[in-house]
Amino acid sequence: MTPLQFAPARPFRLLCLGAHCDDIEIGCGGTVLRLLAERSAVQVRWVVFTGSAVRQSEAKASADAFLAGAERAEVQLHGFRESFLPQQWGAVKEEFEHIKAGFAPSLILVHGHDDSHQDHRLLAELAWNTFRDHLIWEYEIPKYEGDFPQPNIFVPLSEDQAGRKVELITRLFASQRGRAWFDADTFRGLLRLRGIGCNAPWAEAFSCRKAVI
Repeated sequence: MTPLQFAPARPFRLLCLGAHCDDIEIGCGGTVLRLLAERSAVQVRWVVFTGSAVRQSEAKASADAFLAGAERAEVQLHGFRESFLPQQWGAVKEEFEHIKAGFAPSLILVHGHDDSHQDHRLLAELAWNTFRDHLIWEYEIPKYEGDFPQPNIFVPLSEDQAGRKVELITRLFASQRGRAWFDADTFRGLLRLRGIGCNAPWAEAFSCRKAVI
């Protein structure tokens, strides 16, 4: 497995994978903001696999905002059928192979392998299946199933980074505002709880199954 370079190596390549149009932002948006703030040369590949035209428009605006500090950013928005990704395994796997052929990530941020949502689980499965020599951090998404993991990686965030994450999500994903869980309290609450877990005001948390340092 390729070790994560803690020194500010040039370039640092970040691969963000999300099943739905707001998943990356909710799961690891603060970590993305922190990486871009602390490193001078970050190249990002940001890939979302499902979404209607309206949702994709929101996702594009959001990705552009989160990635404003990247040295180079490539955003891909696919139109696979939401909630049916496991039935589209072959086509989704082809997209993973296409990503791998053109991008060698230093770090991959993706859904959790034990996530209750079938779309999320498939992306985690294919991340491990495809990128077998890369560092993978699995992020968490708050939802009805209550399937929160016990994370072992914590990324403290500044007040500005936490606030920026919440502001962008709640402002740019207008189509989701009618959902009972989609509000600033949800996102700030999780950031605060994970901050408690690492003695910080705010944090995001991840599960790392294997790492070589």
